[in-house]
Amino acid sequence: MENKRSNLVYIGVALIIGFSMIICCVLGMYGLAAYKQKKYEVKINGYCKKQIESDFVEWTGYYDLTCEDMQTGYAVMEQNKKAVLAYLKDKGVNENEITFSAVSFAENYNYDVDEYGNSVRNLNNYTMGQSVKISSEDIEKVTDISRSSSELINKGIHFQSRQPEYKYTKLEDLKVDMLAEASADARNRAKIIAENAGSKLGSLTSAKLSSIKITPLYSIPGEFENYGYSYYVSNDLASIEKEVTVTVHCTFIVK
Repeated sequence: MENKRSNLVYIGVALIIGFSMIICCVLGMYGLAAYKQKKYEVKINGYCKKQIESDFVEWTGYYDLTCEDMQTGYAVMEQNKKAVLAYLKDKGVNENEITFSAVSFAENYNYDVDEYGNSVRNLNNYTMGQSVKISSEDIEKVTDISRSSSELINKGIHFQSRQPEYKYTKLEDLKVDMLAEASADARNRAKIIAENAGSKLGSLTSAKLSSIKITPLYSIPGEFENYGYSYYVSNDLASIEKEVTVTVHCTFIVK
């Protein structure tokens, strides 16, 4: 009877050891398979560049005067406004493209000392000013006006011309196509990296717009990116011919 019990004990121990070995083998194989299937990520930027030409321009001029009383000054400002409007229309600008601001004014003081040595502020005169703005699709015409508007000085108007701002109004439509091209560029770059490392490129897990840069054509780019995952925009307004660069930050699975 005692031998029989010993045999049962040995059999039980053997079964426990056998089951333990099987479990260890299964866990080992599962761990090895999981290790082989472990996924890594590669983060990379994709780029797309296109040349564009401005299709809209905004230009602002400013004129002012100094007067001793506001009523007289305002009457002169009205005369100057009519002269500026006539000048622009004579240059071929449509009146619906012209916008005048309200007349602004500032009080100018001088300071004196009274018989007791106290500082006294006296109203000296007024400065009045007004701006005129042209918004047009005629780039060449408005550019010429910005350069020739100093002719108004010969009419007794203290006129100053600002730098025209050249814009591209179809950027939103262009951006959609450029984002697709930049994303494709990122995938190609990531694929090369993965294949050179003996891996395979998997699916895209995230894609974020990193920057949109509009610079003068043929300019040398400066430092502008990458502020993490922030959205960065550089918008050149000084040149007619421009270059648009879209950058996307993408993350891919690598197996």
